[in-house]
Amino acid sequence: MIIVFDYLAGIGIERLSGSFRKVMLAVSILFNVGFLSFFKYFDFLNTNISGLLSIAGIDYGAATMAGLYPGLALPIGLSFHTFQSMSYTIEVYRGHQRAERHFGIYALYVLFYPQLVAGPIERPQNVLWQFRQRMDFDWDNLRTGLWWMVWGMFKKVVIADRLALVTDPIFANPEVQNAGSLAVAAVFYSIQIYCDFSGYSDIALGAARTMRFRLMINFRSPYFARSIAEFWQRWHISLSTWFRDYVYIPMGGNRRGCFRANMNLLVVFLLSGLWHGADWKFVIWGAIHGCLLITSRIGNVDKDYSKKLPGWLQTALTFAVVTVAWIFFRAHNVGDAFMIVCKLAKLSSWDLPNLPISDGEMGFCMLLIVLLFLKEHLLPDYVPARRSFWPSLGVATLLCYLWGVFGSNQFIYFQF
Repeated sequence: MIIVFDYLAGIGIERLSGSFRKVMLAVSILFNVGFLSFFKYFDFLNTNISGLLSIAGIDYGAATMAGLYPGLALPIGLSFHTFQSMSYTIEVYRGHQRAERHFGIYALYVLFYPQLVAGPIERPQNVLWQFRQRMDFDWDNLRTGLWWMVWGMFKKVVIADRLALVTDPIFANPEVQNAGSLAVAAVFYSIQIYCDFSGYSDIALGAARTMRFRLMINFRSPYFARSIAEFWQRWHISLSTWFRDYVYIPMGGNRRGCFRANMNLLVVFLLSGLWHGADWKFVIWGAIHGCLLITSRIGNVDKDYSKKLPGWLQTALTFAVVTVAWIFFRAHNVGDAFMIVCKLAKLSSWDLPNLPISDGEMGFCMLLIVLLFLKEHLLPDYVPARRSFWPSLGVATLLCYLWGVFGSNQFIYFQF
């Protein structure tokens, strides 16, 4: 439905003139946002409306999606689908992209299978033209694509799923954990979520590359960032630039004074948090990052740190702050998140970690983390040479099979 509507909307925007173009764009955006809100935020909005009315003594009796429409499930990748569709109509309106007349090519742009369910969120001017090109077979692209796919699988099934053996049990019962265990779980979750998200992006980029299509890089070693601002230049780049270009700048960006720019930034991160999931914990996570960026801009914190602190310490502090924010992302609810943060802040609750894995397994997890950071730092774009490619690929695939945790661990985005 969205595909057909936005396909026609793009043609209409290009053909119309004056205020009619704005009306067509507005209708397209409202349709996409409404469709996304209905499936993803119906229960969240209804529950909160019911809570507010109950304070005033009004019994609203909020219904749930499952109650009203039994068997109706949230379509996989709907958030990515709608954002990519909106980018198309907006770019056509801005004149950066001609409306696509070939319905099959437009549908392929929206439904391109490598990045359909978890990104990266592409722009039409980056990929639509590629679908019109003749893509002959190329060994170098196949080699690069397969290696990216295997590296992404290694990050997902070997590193992320293995770290989940620590994070899942601890976050499931945070009230019985000491601060040492919670700290280990928080750090491990930071690595887990990165390997999960970036692992999928690597698989998507690799699958597209084997067919000679090039998608945008979505992660650039974000945990080597020296500030929160730099972190967001490296983390989920397709999403952060989407909000920058289609929300922050249209709201005025930084063109209307410092206060307005900071409010725009806060709104963007609140929306970014809500985009990740229909829960207040995600909104708080977004608010934390928004407030951190605002604080760094007002007080020139980034510049002060760069002058007074060595680079490795700037990186360590940024990672620590990001890790604390991830607690709100991972905890089962807002109450658990605040309880974990309070335990970590209370020195008397610190003790040696009591982890749900053996010392040997813990050592293996640490080794994987060290290897991950060494590879990301020293060999970010490594692909084996031609003569050693197939043996290297075979060994890497075998390692994924032997050490991977194959079970119910989905990609994290699928759980929201």
